[in-house]
Amino acid sequence: MYDVVKDYYGKQLQGSADLKTTACCDTSLVPAWLKPLLARIHPEVLNRYYGCGLVCPPLLAGSRILDLGCGSGRDVYVLAQLAGPTGSVVGVDMTAEQLAIAEGHRGWHAEQFGYDNVRLLHGYIERLDELDLAPESFDVIVSNCVVNLSPDKPAVLAGVQRLLKPGGEFYFSDVYADRRVPEAVRNDPVLYGECLGGALYWNDFLRLSRQAGFADPRLLADQPLAVTDAELAARVGDIHFYSATYRLFKIAALEDACEDHGQAVIYRGTIPDQPLQYDLDKHHAIEAGRVFPVCGNTFRMLHETRFAPHFEFVGDFSRHFGLFAGCGSSVPFDTGPAAVVPDAPGACC
Repeated sequence: MYDVVKDYYGKQLQGSADLKTTACCDTSLVPAWLKPLLARIHPEVLNRYYGCGLVCPPLLAGSRILDLGCGSGRDVYVLAQLAGPTGSVVGVDMTAEQLAIAEGHRGWHAEQFGYDNVRLLHGYIERLDELDLAPESFDVIVSNCVVNLSPDKPAVLAGVQRLLKPGGEFYFSDVYADRRVPEAVRNDPVLYGECLGGALYWNDFLRLSRQAGFADPRLLADQPLAVTDAELAARVGDIHFYSATYRLFKIAALEDACEDHGQAVIYRGTIPDQPLQYDLDKHHAIEAGRVFPVCGNTFRMLHETRFAPHFEFVGDFSRHFGLFAGCGSSVPFDTGPAAVVPDAPGACC
């Protein structure tokens, strides 16, 4: 599959318009705050974008960031602006043609930004231990529609776990299926290149994440994907695919269920561009100034990470009241028509 992916992204695809699904979103849906950052990115880099979501979490200034499967570098150069001159971004990709575009325009972007905080590495996201990357050295790791292309997803998650600092997070968009993908779809070169053949059944993804030490994966945003090529749609059959953005926190004390300890948080309204509400994930829209009851895991995700200065914390872990209300196990994605508000947090880009 390495050869299939290298050929598809290095030679077959010449631009975003060549994709045969709606994974690569309409630029009209880009959030307002992202548009000036994209305006400072080279047109060739923008044209070779094959992502399926927005992988720019808040509070990245001064952070050390790793982009897995960085391709031609669109997200790398957006993240470089968000990290600023005191932060840094490392991009890793196995496709030489894509990486050459990112590297070829690195000087151009450094001139645009006024600093060069980017490093690009040729390598495989399943073999991060072979690269010059120190354990527990990254605040945030991102990936945009690439994990599904990996033939060894447990190795990817293990590498992420090894490289993240305690309290760091893996914040990534990818393609998922509502059932396990059959062998005929998995082995189809075009469907694999289009991020469908390698898509995980969503519940298997949750299991793999927990096995890798990420006890409580959090879904931020999702939307159904349409296969726009009629021949490919026939090959896919009744499988439904979704692009979804998850965040996995590296916090050792997280539990595999949402437990109630009588805790709450109060958002100070101080995260940039989110003065009224902070969306930790799809089910935690925390309004500024209001006491917001949380489970123990959510408490830790805010208290033991870079988000702590932006919240007040009520309670501790001295008492336990059982399972927190609202924990469920049904399909987590919205199954109706896609409805995206352009400036909403986590909006498709």
